[in-house]
Amino acid sequence: MGEMKSMQMGVIGALFLSVASSVSIVICNKALMTNLGFPFATTLTSWHLMVTYCTLHVAYKLNFFENKPIDMRTVVLFGLLNGISIGLLNLSLGFNSIGFYQMTKLAIIPFTVLLETLFLNKKFSQKIKFSLFLLLVGVGIASITDLQLNFVGSVLSLLAIATTCVGQILTNTIQKRLNVTSTQLLYQSAPFQAAILFVSGPFVDKYLTRLNVFSFHYSPIVVGFITLSCLIAVSVNFSTFLVIGKTSPVTYQVLGHLKTCLVLAFGYTLLHDPFTPRNIAGILIAVLGMLLYSYFCSVASKSKQVSSDSTFLGKDRDTTPLLGQEKENHHEAKKLDKHSPV
Repeated sequence: MGEMKSMQMGVIGALFLSVASSVSIVICNKALMTNLGFPFATTLTSWHLMVTYCTLHVAYKLNFFENKPIDMRTVVLFGLLNGISIGLLNLSLGFNSIGFYQMTKLAIIPFTVLLETLFLNKKFSQKIKFSLFLLLVGVGIASITDLQLNFVGSVLSLLAIATTCVGQILTNTIQKRLNVTSTQLLYQSAPFQAAILFVSGPFVDKYLTRLNVFSFHYSPIVVGFITLSCLIAVSVNFSTFLVIGKTSPVTYQVLGHLKTCLVLAFGYTLLHDPFTPRNIAGILIAVLGMLLYSYFCSVASKSKQVSSDSTFLGKDRDTTPLLGQEKENHHEAKKLDKHSPV
């Protein structure tokens, strides 16, 4: 009983850490870039990755996970792509309102599904397609009426969506082919991502902002927010692995929608981002679509499990004596009832 209660408290703690860290880093970065005038998003991202790698290295030395070497060319290319995508997401946050930035992140999933359908021949049910349709409608409504929409921010968002979608697909492919965990892959690629962004960041930031990161006046409050942002970034990465490990990817997706709602609420109340009824309606429709998508994926997963169990039981029946058939049917019915969604 005590062990079960301890596990439940661990899950609750992981969920709380994930929500708190994700909301905090968005608010912290937005305050740093908008209120304190630190516009160097790409360089800031390289610092995030450096601190994350150092933290993972310490965790590796403490035997929290085992390292598995990966082909250097694969790691470099993967690091380059993911470094670019992360940098673009941060730039999107700097050039857009929090609402449009969150809609960009929400749009990543349906575009990933589109790429998988076109290039990997994956099939999706009509219910899942309907939920994605709701999501796209919501994104359209919210982005069209977003008063802070601008050309540079829109281009950065589109590039961020494209690179992130490809990066996520490659992440899944690399893990399956090379049989490595997400932590091992992050540990191997983080230094390359950090190095790429650290070298290119100042040039990209200077081109986009016309300012030099090295000549910026780093007041104590700016240094404090930068340090806080880097520490929160480590917490975001750690809590992501923690939540998925203790619950499931579907639960983490649903949790992501809660983060979105909280970030948008904080952006409106604390940072005074402009909001209209159409903004709110679009966001609600988009979140509803994502919730339905997560639910239908969960139902489909359970259905596949039931089908797999039924097939396995069917094979067993071929070698079961006739007198044992009634007892087996009763056992199968109970098992199907147990796996059926409520």
